[in-house]
Amino acid sequence: MRRSYVLWKEFVAPLIAIEFVSGNGDEERDRTPPAEDNKPGKFWVYEQALRIPFYAIYEVEKPAVELYELKANRYQRCEPNQRGHYPIPPMGVELGIWQGRYGNQLLPWLRWWDSQANLLLTGDERAEQEKQRAERLATKLRELGIDPDEV
Repeated sequence: MRRSYVLWKEFVAPLIAIEFVSGNGDEERDRTPPAEDNKPGKFWVYEQALRIPFYAIYEVEKPAVELYELKANRYQRCEPNQRGHYPIPPMGVELGIWQGRYGNQLLPWLRWWDSQANLLLTGDERAEQEKQRAERLATKLRELGIDPDEV
């Protein structure tokens, strides 16, 4: 079972599991307990076997995300905040869908925000932001008669 690999190898339970829906989403919402003639459903595994505090189901085709929090040994479906994001207090972040350009594709993306609603940038986005900042700084230095390549 690939999804419990972290537990077996690292002995660390993840705080959140995110399933990207394949098909109609029934597999990701399957609460079937284990039995001799069938394997347990994903929902059941996360809720009852692994007991991961948060479980998200992302439907790329809609696009839509659902978040569940483990409370009293059962997943309770969470409600989004006024921004349409799902706060995850132990991480200090929110999970939601962002419509924008990433990797030259304009699509709805599953993204993270901080608790003040600031979009958390990917590594590529941060690198691009730093590149632009460095270019602006170099331009200002040149305006002051300083060659940034010689500093």
